[in-house]
Amino acid sequence: MADGKFRPDLMLADFNLPNDMNGLQLTAKLRELLHYELPVIILTGDISILALNEIAIGHCVQLNKPVKLQELTEAIQGLLTRTPSRAAAPTGRVGPTIFVVDDDDQLRETIVTVLSQASWKVEAYASCEAFLEAYRPGGEACLLIDAYLPGMKGLELLQRLRLANDKMPAVMITGSTDIQTAVLAMKAGASDFIEKPIGADLLLATVARAMELSRDSGKRAAWRDAAAAQVSGLTLRQREVMQMVLAGQPSKNIAADLGISQRTVENHRAAIMKKTGSKSVPALTRLALAAEPGSVPDRG
Repeated sequence: MADGKFRPDLMLADFNLPNDMNGLQLTAKLRELLHYELPVIILTGDISILALNEIAIGHCVQLNKPVKLQELTEAIQGLLTRTPSRAAAPTGRVGPTIFVVDDDDQLRETIVTVLSQASWKVEAYASCEAFLEAYRPGGEACLLIDAYLPGMKGLELLQRLRLANDKMPAVMITGSTDIQTAVLAMKAGASDFIEKPIGADLLLATVARAMELSRDSGKRAAWRDAAAAQVSGLTLRQREVMQMVLAGQPSKNIAADLGISQRTVENHRAAIMKKTGSKSVPALTRLALAAEPGSVPDRG
């Protein structure tokens, strides 16, 4: 693959591999090498909750050993139909519908193009009102919605769907620094959020993850348990700082509110990221919200 002679459509790997690289590390290396989100199934035996969480964050499908043939076959078929092949043009598919709601014509058309090329069935709307007029509950679907829309806002639509007990998974599109909106979105029922500017591979991986978690209650439970385990390692002060970070407060303001130095706040922030294994504030946001009981509704 390093020589460009072989570009796989999917990889099946054991989590525990000999020498210095496990299956998840191999996945990350190959995706970097190939420059696309290679679909991967990770096989596991006895494994820690933290490792399960890493697999979920790495956008890989996890199957427990011994693997049943039907389960493995369905996982392979599902990944191959959801992800564009690198060897041939994608074929048509009948399956879940991805609803895209965004008033930015150019961005909406780009998202539709990326999803359609990946063989997803897509319906696009410029407003929440237009979506609600056309939407009929039932069938497998996923909602991809911008946070700020003319008229009814994205958060309001999520809240309305949640009150109606609509179990459709949703992904909120937010600004690159709009952590507060992301927090509100997930508390309103979104299963995830994605920041602008949106990369094609990240878009596809986020939608696929939202669909996977909505289908599999076991994976949702593992995700929540892993998040809770990681957050439980924080001290009370670190949890306090984390909540203020997720509220969008800069370190200077946090220091003033808590009566400590800004350097101490920065040290706490670094310790929080290290203990939780979060590489970014958005990753920390997902983790912290998943760890809160009832903050991310069960969509299954």
